[in-house]
Amino acid sequence: MPTPQYDSVTLERTRERLRADGVDYCMATYADGHGIAKCKTVPLDHFESMMHGSELFTGAALDMLGQSPADDELAVWPDPDAIVQLPWRPDVAFAPGNLYLHGEPYPMCPRTVLTRQAELARERGFVFNLGIETEFFFVRTDENGRPEPWNPRDTLEKPCYDAVGMLESLHFLNEMVGYMNALGWDVHSFDHEDGNGQYEFDFSYTDAVGMADRFMLFRMMAKEVARSHGYEATFMPKPWSDRTGGGAHFNMSLAAADSGENVFAPASEDRYSCGISELGYRFLAGILAHAPAIVAVTCPTVNSYKRLIRRGAMSGSTWAPVFISYGRNNRTHMLRVPTKSPRVESRAVDASVNAYLGAALVLAAGLEGIERELDPGPPIDRDMYVQSDEQIAELGVQLLPRTLSEAVDAFEADPLTLDVFGEDLHRAYIDFKRSEWEDFHNTVSQWEWERYLTFY
Repeated sequence: MPTPQYDSVTLERTRERLRADGVDYCMATYADGHGIAKCKTVPLDHFESMMHGSELFTGAALDMLGQSPADDELAVWPDPDAIVQLPWRPDVAFAPGNLYLHGEPYPMCPRTVLTRQAELARERGFVFNLGIETEFFFVRTDENGRPEPWNPRDTLEKPCYDAVGMLESLHFLNEMVGYMNALGWDVHSFDHEDGNGQYEFDFSYTDAVGMADRFMLFRMMAKEVARSHGYEATFMPKPWSDRTGGGAHFNMSLAAADSGENVFAPASEDRYSCGISELGYRFLAGILAHAPAIVAVTCPTVNSYKRLIRRGAMSGSTWAPVFISYGRNNRTHMLRVPTKSPRVESRAVDASVNAYLGAALVLAAGLEGIERELDPGPPIDRDMYVQSDEQIAELGVQLLPRTLSEAVDAFEADPLTLDVFGEDLHRAYIDFKRSEWEDFHNTVSQWEWERYLTFY
């Protein structure tokens, strides 16, 4: 991944096209360790210099980029194929890219980590296609700073697919659909989800780097739309302990790099009758083999593990995975193979994910499963939520980590994570997440006051 070499004529044409569309500024953008967009904004007259890495960043100001104030600045080189005009701010273009240091790819850049894995997949003849289900909450905060659904009438115990709740939210949902379609994402559907104030959009998949760019931009868009209406958009996995949490399920498939054909589509023989190919089963098995380490990245916060709970509650069930297992069209497993669609869905992903890092790790695990010809065994056609401990033991199924601390331990112990992240980012990720866990345990909570203050 050497420093990009862009054709000057092409850059000039891109600049003039943006100018003709009314763009005045470009955001030279990259992701920090959380997958949150960071940028410098450049007047369009300086577009060409921006595209050649002129915008410098102090990595020490951001989480998990591994720099101190004594280090040289990082430069972002935007990807010209990823530049899009913001529909809600048409005078601004979003230009995501990769970080470089001294002309070399910066190994702690999340987009670079995923780009590297995507290139390894392409060398093996594959393109990793990804769709992300974007679940999120629109909330207000009360006088104590606690979140509550933006709509005080949104109080149903089972609000999933609520038609009235959707219609009452249409003023901002319609706005978001318009923006997403203007970006070319092709929204398929949207609904009121299973939590109060919770919504989901389903839109077209693309290659993994492109989808991670979209996810970073989607979180930006949702927050801007929410604030324009006096609300707040949160991607916190579990805002309320007694309601369903939010996911960001990864829908994954591999395409042949030369033809674009989905290689998860089954041939005449389908060993486990799930509707995917032998290669798809091996990819799935690789993810299961590394599942405890993977969730440290796809479910990366303390709050994530308050979503990944076994007991049924909320509006009937948790709708979140607990077991390292897979099934056909069965939402009680970590991995699901949907009917009539040759893909694999990971439900052990939430909306706080850094999509670049999460996608890189599941891709690497899946490719290892293919290389090692791993066999996931037959699918489990049971409701995992109602199985007893004895039944789970008989099935030989293991639990996902129950806390961020357990997940980080698994992440550190798994050699694949070091290979994917590289030494510096691997160490930084472990240290940051362990610090996050310790901060949580050093904070006295409302629950403790209510439980202990007058008890003893």
